[in-house]
Amino acid sequence: MEASADNAVVQALLDEQAALRRVATLVATAGEPTRVFPIVTEEVGRLLGASTANMVRYRHDGTGDVIGKWNEPDMPSMPLGAHIELDGETLAPKICRSGQPERVDDYSGLTGRLAERLQQLGIASGVGAPIIFDGELWGSVVVSSVRTHAFAPGAEHRIAAFTELVAQALANAEAREQLAASRARVVAAGDGERRRLERNLHDGAQQRLVALAIGLRIADRLIDEDPAAAHAAIERASEELTASLAELREIARGLHPAVLSDHGLEPAIKSLMQRAPLPVELTFDLAERPQDSVEVAAYYVIAESLTNIAKYAGASHATVEVRALGDRLLIAVSDDGAGGANVGAGSGLLGLEDRVAALGGRLHIESPPGQGTSVRADVPIA
Repeated sequence: MEASADNAVVQALLDEQAALRRVATLVATAGEPTRVFPIVTEEVGRLLGASTANMVRYRHDGTGDVIGKWNEPDMPSMPLGAHIELDGETLAPKICRSGQPERVDDYSGLTGRLAERLQQLGIASGVGAPIIFDGELWGSVVVSSVRTHAFAPGAEHRIAAFTELVAQALANAEAREQLAASRARVVAAGDGERRRLERNLHDGAQQRLVALAIGLRIADRLIDEDPAAAHAAIERASEELTASLAELREIARGLHPAVLSDHGLEPAIKSLMQRAPLPVELTFDLAERPQDSVEVAAYYVIAESLTNIAKYAGASHATVEVRALGDRLLIAVSDDGAGGANVGAGSGLLGLEDRVAALGGRLHIESPPGQGTSVRADVPIA
């Protein structure tokens, strides 16, 4: 008898691991989390020998939506898409309040709109566990039976491993959405930069070069009959050439600062500090120059941050910190200004996030109103 019980326990564990592997494989390959919801609901229901199972997505108004459904043949259950009130002491409301796995062994004495609906379906007991996504309660998975006391002690905790996989599916979907949005922003930024360069070249250097060509043609016609006028035309052409070269250098500096290429990150940062309209304190602790892409990213994080401070912060002081932390480069810029920085669509800070993320780094911005702004990035050095 004891050996038979032991075999049953081992088989239950094997069944659970097999179900978890199936769900984990689906999470890794499924494009949309909506494909995961019904599979998880069914796997948990079958694993625990339930009559029905549901996944519920919580709303902030004290209600929920049924987004996953499974039931044994000919067994009535809460329909997919049903909108439910999270009142009373049934499982979904209890989990919503506690954020913990819960169980109800007997529904017969419960009151409330949701309890009445479940009792009409013949539900007598159940267990469930929360879905925690991004640190917040997102929903729950609930399995039910038409028998009271139908689930073994601790059954509600066995569901938690499955709800963690649901949260992973949600995180995967969010990461894909963020990646797609980031790629779209990178493409849009590239198109915008090309248009900016085209305008700058057309309105500036190109017009000067056209004027230079006209001036040289005038000088060529005048050189024999009016040397003085030809000399004046050549002088004007020389001035146009000097102005054109200066404009082209300015455009090139916007693409890749010459001081960064020639002298490295620390002199480039000091050049930015000299142009800043407020005192900037620099802490620089980097033994070796990082690769070019890392240097450029660090430069633009600092340049954009100092530009924002000058334009919007109303700060009296700023600090810049660049240091190596193991195999990563830390870049931090902070000020004592007004805070409340906008990091939404169209913000230069959003472009910095894409630039840093493209190198496998992270950008973190804190800007509480009235408490200044802190921009911190870290990227792999190598």
